[in-house]
Amino acid sequence: MKATKGEKIFYAVNYVVLGAIALTCLLPFIHIIALSLSERSAVDSGHVFFWPVGLQFTAYKVFFLTTPAFTAFKNSIFITVVGVVISMLGTILAAYPLSRSYLIGRRKFVLAMVFTMLFSGGLIPTYLVVKNLSLIDSFWSLWLTGFISTYNMLLMKSYFENIPHEVEEAARIDGCSDVSLLLRIILPLSLPMLATLALFYGINYWNAFMSVLMYINKGGMQNLTVVVQAMLQKNDILNSPSLVPEEQLMVATEMVKSVGVVVMVVPMLIVYPFLQKYFVKGVMLGSVKG
Repeated sequence: MKATKGEKIFYAVNYVVLGAIALTCLLPFIHIIALSLSERSAVDSGHVFFWPVGLQFTAYKVFFLTTPAFTAFKNSIFITVVGVVISMLGTILAAYPLSRSYLIGRRKFVLAMVFTMLFSGGLIPTYLVVKNLSLIDSFWSLWLTGFISTYNMLLMKSYFENIPHEVEEAARIDGCSDVSLLLRIILPLSLPMLATLALFYGINYWNAFMSVLMYINKGGMQNLTVVVQAMLQKNDILNSPSLVPEEQLMVATEMVKSVGVVVMVVPMLIVYPFLQKYFVKGVMLGSVKG
């Protein structure tokens, strides 16, 4: 159907506004990347904008070799990967039975879980529970406190409910048990939702900050978010004894801080394109029951 003149104007205005919003998000990050790859004289003189001046990677070498960033990076990957697996397992095991209409007391269970979205135990009681369970300085303090997101569980529950009942009936006739039905029928049909929620959980675990500050006191166990935040508040990054004088002359503190921001953001940017095709479909089908 051919668009009218008014629709063309509306689309053009939308493209312009959305393009401007996208640039306000993208240009600062491009500037940070350019700072991390430029030579010190250009950075100090303020000549770096959206393209590196005097391309060099010394700041990245300094960032990983003279700071605890490499250990923190490995911690972030470990926390995220294991956390996503645990949270997805818990979310699936909670959403599947609640999506079955024959579950006794299903409505009460759902209301009890929704209640936790409105009211929580609070910061101090949660900390005391974690402490009394001897989980301080343990990654389990992060995984258990972020075990299941009620919002994500409700999305998955709604998605499971949207799968045609005829599919389940056919599987039952073929002799499928509940476990076999879930593993062989429901989950393969739910890949868009699984990918979407895995991305949600992954971003939460990768960007974990307050929980790490509260529960992890050992420096060797902190994640990249906390380490980079601490670096952004310091001005003596280049005073490390392992840094040779030549490297101190080639790198500015602002460059090393820029590297920290880039290293934090890039992994999620790399993962997102692989899940993008599932993202919109998963959220839309899981949020609307039809």
